[in-house]
Amino acid sequence: MNLIIYLYHILLYQPLYNSLVLLYHYLPGHDFGLSIIVLTLLVRLILYPLMHSSLKSQKAMSALQPKLQEIQKKYKGDLTKQSQAIMELYRKEKINPASGFLSLLIQLPLLIALYQVFWKFSTPGQVVYLYSFVPNPGEIEPMFLNLLNLAEPSVPLAILAGIFQFFQTKMITPPPSKKGRSKDSMSRFTKVFQKEMLYFFPIFTVLILWRLPSAIGLFWITTTLFSIGQQYMVYGKGDSNS
Repeated sequence: MNLIIYLYHILLYQPLYNSLVLLYHYLPGHDFGLSIIVLTLLVRLILYPLMHSSLKSQKAMSALQPKLQEIQKKYKGDLTKQSQAIMELYRKEKINPASGFLSLLIQLPLLIALYQVFWKFSTPGQVVYLYSFVPNPGEIEPMFLNLLNLAEPSVPLAILAGIFQFFQTKMITPPPSKKGRSKDSMSRFTKVFQKEMLYFFPIFTVLILWRLPSAIGLFWITTTLFSIGQQYMVYGKGDSNS
């Protein structure tokens, strides 16, 4: 466990922390909020291929839902044949159902490290993680555009993050079936679950950010807006639920 923590700090946390300090040092006005936005965008650009692959996998899986429901109905009493038919469908369509999950799993440590960098930026003793060529910033002024103190919570920023989270979730929620209401219990459960998640994630986002430093809220909004743009490119306007 100690080795994992050590590698996490050396390979993820320390490079991100130093990148944030360099951006703060060289960007005009030493604006900490602008540094957060730029670093978040740089990380999301690095993760772009993985996220793009994950979104394409989600889109393909969503398009297969009618066929999957037909298989579930056809082999309702035989789980073995149902599983075989589903795997054959994946093979025929050249889809790996685990690819999207694996892509997200690879991204997670980097996003967690980025989150922690913004969370701990003002914690005393962080300067020990500075590389020799990175100038010591001294005391970082946690301001964004000289208007918002990013070391303190911001309710408006939390609400704004929740609104953007709603639109992001709505974009990847499959549209209602055109065949009318399904009598299949699994289909009904799926629809109810998707509808609950559409509102749960935004509300959860607001509650999480309500008391956290608004630096986290700014990071959340930036990465959500980037995700919305990327999802738009993959799903297209016609596939959104607007």
